Amino acid sequence: MQNQAIEDVVESIARTLGRGLSLEDPDGVLLAYSSHQTSADRVRVNFLLSKKVPEDVSEWQLRHGIAQAVRAVAVPANEELGMLGRVCVPLLVRGFRVGYLWVQQQSDDDPASGILAALPTVRPTIDRLAELLLETDAASSGRRTQREATFLAACRGVDAAVDELRGWRELDGRGPWRLALVHELAAPTGRPDADDPQEAALLQRTLALQATVGVVPVLFSAGASTYSVLLCAPGVSAGALRQVLDRYRTEVAKRAGRPAGRFVLGVSEPAADPRDLAEAFRQARHAVQAAAVDPHLGDVSSYADIGVYQFLGAVGWQAPTHGSVHFAELSEADRVDELLPVLELLYDKNGSVQDVASQLHLHRSSVYNRLARIRSVIGADPLAGMVRLELHLALKARRWRARPRFEHS
Repeated sequence: MQNQAIEDVVESIARTLGRGLSLEDPDGVLLAYSSHQTSADRVRVNFLLSKKVPEDVSEWQLRHGIAQAVRAVAVPANEELGMLGRVCVPLLVRGFRVGYLWVQQQSDDDPASGILAALPTVRPTIDRLAELLLETDAASSGRRTQREATFLAACRGVDAAVDELRGWRELDGRGPWRLALVHELAAPTGRPDADDPQEAALLQRTLALQATVGVVPVLFSAGASTYSVLLCAPGVSAGALRQVLDRYRTEVAKRAGRPAGRFVLGVSEPAADPRDLAEAFRQARHAVQAAAVDPHLGDVSSYADIGVYQFLGAVGWQAPTHGSVHFAELSEADRVDELLPVLELLYDKNGSVQDVASQLHLHRSSVYNRLARIRSVIGADPLAGMVRLELHLALKARRWRARPRFEHS
C-alpha cells in the first residue's frame, strides 16, 4: 500500500536523523509523521492533531521562502507562535513540487546547521519519498481527485467552483491563463480502460500529471474519461506543449501497457479571470476537434489558428448535410475521391499547384486536368471568390462532422 510505504520512508529518515519529522502536501495538509519525537513544540502538537497548518504558522513559513525554495530552508523559531526552529526540505520531482518534509530542532540551542549538514546522508531516501508522493497524488489521492473535479467544474462554468479556484495557489489570484485540452485519437482496440469511465479518467489524470512534471508553464492538470485539461501560463510555447505530448505517448505505454494512439492538443486564447475559464475550455475543445479532423493543423493547435473551424464550432451552428449545391454536385461526380482531395489541398496551399502535386505525388498536369474536370462538373471556376469560399467551407464542414464529441460539443 502506497501510504504505508510513505510512512515507512518517513520513519526511516527520522531514525537516521534522530529527530521528529512531519510530511505535508503543498497546501499544508498533514500526510505523515514520525513516531520519533524527543521534543515537540506547540505548533507540532497542534499540527498533528488538526492535520492542517494554521494560517499564522503558514504565513511565517511562507515568509521565509519555502514555496519557491528548491533546497532545504531553515525557518527560525517564533516564540509568539510557540514554535521552535525547524528545517523545511522541499520535495520535488524533476522540478514538480509534491510536498514538504519538516525536521524540527530539539531546542533553541540546537542549530539548524546540524540538520542541514546531515541531510546529504538521507538524500536518496528523500528523493524516493518525493517519487512516492508523486505516484500517490497521481493515482489515489482523494484530495487530488477533489481538486481536479473542482477545476473541471470551473471549466464548465459552475459558479461555486469558480469561486473556490480564486483561492488556489496555482492561479496566484490573477490571470491571464490559457487552457490546453489533450485527447487521444485512433487508440488501439481492446483498451482495458475504454469500457470503464472511472478507469479511463484515472488514466487521463495520471497521464496529465506525469507528462507535465517539470514543465514550468503548466500550472495544474485534470483528467476526465476522454481528455485531460492543462492550466497554463499565458506565455506557454508550442515547443513546451509538444514536449508534453511526447510524454503522453511515452506514459501510455508505461501506464496502460499498450501503444499510444495519436494525441492532439488544443490551446485557448488567454483568460483573464476564473469566470473566463469556461470560454477558454470551449476554445481549447474546438481547437482539439479541428486538429483531430484536419491533419493540416498539426497535433498542437491554437484556437486562433483554426480559421473557419471557429465558426463551425459556434453554438447553434448547423452545417447542411450535403454542404451546398456545387458541393453536392461535385461529391456526386467524385466517386473515386480524385477531385475533392485535390481541391481542398489547393485551397489550403494558397493555390500552389506545385505544392499540391508534390504532396499528392502527382504531375502538375494531372492537377490542372482535375481542376478542369471540376469546372466542367459545377459549371463554374472553383478558384473564383464566392465559389471558392462555398466549396472550401463545405469541405471543412464535412471534416467537422467527423470531430470527436465531448460534453457540450
